[in-house]
Amino acid sequence: MSSSKEDTMSAEQTDEREPETENKVEESEEEEEEEEEKEKSLIVEGKREKKKVERLTMQVSSLQREPFTIAPGKGQKLCEIERIQFFLSKKKTDELRNLHKLLYNRPGTVASLKKNVGQFSGFPFEKGSDQYKKKEEMLKKFRNAMLKSICEVLDLERSGVNNELVTRILNFLMHPKPSGKQPKKASKKEKPKQKMPSKNKKAVKSANVKKADSSTTKKNQNSSKKDLESESEDSSDDEPLIKKLKKPPTDEDLKETVKKLLANANLEEVTMKQICKEVYENYPSYDLSERKDFIKKTVKELIS
Repeated sequence: MSSSKEDTMSAEQTDEREPETENKVEESEEEEEEEEEKEKSLIVEGKREKKKVERLTMQVSSLQREPFTIAPGKGQKLCEIERIQFFLSKKKTDELRNLHKLLYNRPGTVASLKKNVGQFSGFPFEKGSDQYKKKEEMLKKFRNAMLKSICEVLDLERSGVNNELVTRILNFLMHPKPSGKQPKKASKKEKPKQKMPSKNKKAVKSANVKKADSSTTKKNQNSSKKDLESESEDSSDDEPLIKKLKKPPTDEDLKETVKKLLANANLEEVTMKQICKEVYENYPSYDLSERKDFIKKTVKELIS
């Protein structure tokens, strides 16, 4: 009898505990599922936000930390190749930004961009290396018009499709050397533009005096002298007004300058500080530090 009672009591106790245990198991499973959902959402949100901030921080800090150096290559400096130097002088600074970025992994500044391109003498790595492949991928992203513009500066053939242009440019930049073509010469228009030496000016002046008629009367000589004096007095009136009235750039001028700089800049790499600095360099005669806020505001408006 006692044995059967104990069995009955233990069975009842077991029946009472089982619902409690099941409820606890279900509650713990639900809590674990909720925590997993929270962790997943946090991971997803955190991953997106963190990736964006970390990428920008690394790019900006790497540009600021790494000092700019020009490693010697296996070829000839571009500025020492006469035809390339000629083409470089013809190009505007903005047209050379992508070439500078290809050579040095940065867009370059207005003041030193042409000089840096001229000092390039070849990539320091080997063909087929990881660095070579990165340059190849960078070039493939350029449009054909930009690739042909680079070929023009480097005195290379400009015909062909994207892959042909990319290969041609990279092969040359591994070991720059002259094409063997005749050096480019200045056109006739560019030669009036050249300044006449002071000795030649004196010779021309004396020749004009000798050609004057010796029979000219003193009266005519005096009148011509007065005419020359009046011409010299009024010569300043022939100067462009911009030379007489130099004014700082207007807001519209600054906006146009910022627009041009952003059009050729890599927005994933360039910083606000670099844009402000390049705007200042475009107007070296004026202190634009007080208009820095306007420049920043304009940059944000244009990229938004």
